[in-house]
Amino acid sequence: MRIEDIASRLRSGGRLNRAEAALLWREAPLWLLGELATAAKARHSGDKVFFNRNFHVEPTNICLFECKFCSYRRAKGEPGAWDYSTEEILRQVEARRRSGATEVHIVGGVHPERDLWHYIDMIRRIKEIMPEVCVKAFTAVELDYMIRRAGLSVEEGLRQLKQAGMESIPGGGAEIFDEDIRRQICPQKCSAEAWLALHEAAHGMGIDSNATMLYGHIESLGHRIDHLFRLRELQDRTGGFNAFIPLKFRAAHNALQELGETSVVDDMRTLAMSRLILDNVPHIKAYWVMYGKESAELALSFGADDIDGTIEDSTKIYSMAGAEEQRPSLTLPEIERMCASAGYRAVERDTHYNEIG
Repeated sequence: MRIEDIASRLRSGGRLNRAEAALLWREAPLWLLGELATAAKARHSGDKVFFNRNFHVEPTNICLFECKFCSYRRAKGEPGAWDYSTEEILRQVEARRRSGATEVHIVGGVHPERDLWHYIDMIRRIKEIMPEVCVKAFTAVELDYMIRRAGLSVEEGLRQLKQAGMESIPGGGAEIFDEDIRRQICPQKCSAEAWLALHEAAHGMGIDSNATMLYGHIESLGHRIDHLFRLRELQDRTGGFNAFIPLKFRAAHNALQELGETSVVDDMRTLAMSRLILDNVPHIKAYWVMYGKESAELALSFGADDIDGTIEDSTKIYSMAGAEEQRPSLTLPEIERMCASAGYRAVERDTHYNEIG
């Protein structure tokens, strides 16, 4: 098995197996991964790089779980904790009613006192204010907890949320699927199998989703490869993932901070290999809030074809972990300049990747 032979087959649209992926990831030069990932990106989206007009709602950072990589979580009553009432959240939405946003992205902590019916009411009331906006809401970890707490099956819980107006799931909480790694970094969260099963159930009900992977902490390259292949296998069955988002571990203010952070080279190799392994996932997102604007622009040369959205300074998850973008917001001219500088054309989309304008 030679790198040259694998590359030749990929250029012809061939599919990687696990051993080939490991060899490429470990030994292929960075320029080659960039070339192969750029060609794969072109097959999916041509010269387009997608973005949307969105804002985040983060109802609370109070959380039952104590994940070692998390800089966001607080206990009730702890300094820095917040717990917005529904009325406070609705005021945040009302302030953006005329912003042109097509998506509200809702994630937060797993609050011990908030149940499924609380969030169903919140979604319904958001839709009353912005009926045209797509509600993309809750990680599988949040959904697993709120649905179990309500005593419902996954399918019934998702059906209730869909009826309230939830159209899509953002994809967080996947971390690394390997259960030994999960026991070390997030032992209280739902299992990898539960995460995958919830997304599979959502896809079967017409609720699309994204998928993520948290990398750059205690996991090995083999764990990353296993994670990506499990996602590819689920996508083969359902076709319900819109995009994959590799999430770089940020080391400030958490229990794993002594590990430091991975290099930009590792970030680009991870993006490129994600594009090459996930040949059935339409889009690879370089989440600019996490990477910073310069690295997100560089990512467009390593297979990424989406940079997320305008955000409007509405998320704290990565700023609290030390990300470069402490007040995250992008204007449309900035997005267009980033894409043009990398040789691409910025295209506005909605949550489901329908092009706008």
